[in-house]
Amino acid sequence: MKAILVKQPGGPEQLVLGEYEKPLPKPTELLVHVHATAINRADTLQREGKYPPPEGASSLLGLEIAGEVVEAGLNCTRFKKGDKVFGLLPGGGYAEYAVINELMAMPLPDSVSMEEAAAIPEVFLTAYQALVWLGKLEAGERALVHAGASGVGTAAIQLARAIGAEVLVTASENKLQACLDLGAHKAINYREASFEDEVLAYTNSEGIDVIIDFVAASYFKSNIECLRLDGRMVMLASLGGGKVDEFDLRKILMKRLHIMGSTLRSRSLDYQIKLTQEMSAFTMPLFKDGSIKPVVDSVFDWEDVADAHRHMEENKNIGKIVLKIA
Repeated sequence: MKAILVKQPGGPEQLVLGEYEKPLPKPTELLVHVHATAINRADTLQREGKYPPPEGASSLLGLEIAGEVVEAGLNCTRFKKGDKVFGLLPGGGYAEYAVINELMAMPLPDSVSMEEAAAIPEVFLTAYQALVWLGKLEAGERALVHAGASGVGTAAIQLARAIGAEVLVTASENKLQACLDLGAHKAINYREASFEDEVLAYTNSEGIDVIIDFVAASYFKSNIECLRLDGRMVMLASLGGGKVDEFDLRKILMKRLHIMGSTLRSRSLDYQIKLTQEMSAFTMPLFKDGSIKPVVDSVFDWEDVADAHRHMEENKNIGKIVLKIA
């Protein structure tokens, strides 16, 4: 089959369309003819040789797919040949064919295109895990979502609104309106103002119940100041560094804060299956009636995968960057 290969660890120019062995489905897996996949930060890191796939996963890039089942494993009962599905993978999405555990696959709603479906799994599962499973966000609470125009950010805004929470976000100036259009109550230009000051002013110094953070070190102190009593922060990346200097840990004690870190790719299959099924049950009716939607920034032909990676690394996207598989 055709697949996107990495010639050697490095920049986007190392990505080439080549030949790779077609996978064979295990008894519990579906073989899917891939119509679309999407770009994730993990893909760019793996391309650079900084984020190896989990043991047993495909060495190909690509953490999510949308496509059509061409073969169902012997023990599969939920889907059959010809069914349209989408879902999360540990790797292998940048290819004509990919295998996915049947319990990780979700049925494609009629109202959602292949390109839109490819933009759902990683960001909505990550956002649901962070907000619901870890952050335990409830109706009437407040959430602060950093990088509100990112893929996970756009998903988190919509999920928090669906839960009934008030949503604040940080983003650059040209992305603020997109966040507001998705339902954010307050959008803060982090380049022009202190988000800590803006959050505390907006909330009358009451603060935030749940923070979803990708920045880590450079935001840590301000995040702690923004959290209210019994607040929760879920850290999903460390784009702003990993070391914090001269921080008074007693603030965490006095506020009874919960500080959590999480990744999804390294989680066990059982964990990912349970998360997928719970997230799907919550969101599928909302996708069908249009209450929430995948946010697609752009669609690239997979022959232009290097340009798609550059687009992400230049931080130009609002929502997901999708690859259309020929």
